[in-house]
Amino acid sequence: MSPAPSFVSRAGNHPVLFFDGVCNLCDGVVQFFIRRDRKGLFLFASLQSTAGQEAIQAARQSQGRTPDSVLLYLNGRYYVQSDAVLHALALLGGAWSLSKAGFIFPRFIRNGVYDWVARNRYRWYGKKDACMIPTPDLRSRFLDD
Repeated sequence: MSPAPSFVSRAGNHPVLFFDGVCNLCDGVVQFFIRRDRKGLFLFASLQSTAGQEAIQAARQSQGRTPDSVLLYLNGRYYVQSDAVLHALALLGGAWSLSKAGFIFPRFIRNGVYDWVARNRYRWYGKKDACMIPTPDLRSRFLDD
């Protein structure tokens, strides 16, 4: 068994949402979560960061798939594709808890839609030259180096 990635100790009990830092859609998803996460539950990191690279390796070992757009680390587990999105939405609480209903759809259908959007995200939403830089008041919620 390999040692835990270094970000795990910093994350503590917080879920960590990893995202493609150069993707405009992914950046919008992060902004969406920041605005709705009033309790400051989530931490964030780009997949391009050191923490993100460690998470990719760990997820590859546990899931057998290399995430390239969104990855959720929650309670010692890694969630990819539609599982990551649905679990993350449910963690926002309130009406967002209804997102759990998405699990009634078979994973191959959910992930098929997810993969279609992920494959086209740069064409539809564009791509940045560099990862987003969080504002000073949000800096503590980002694991990026």
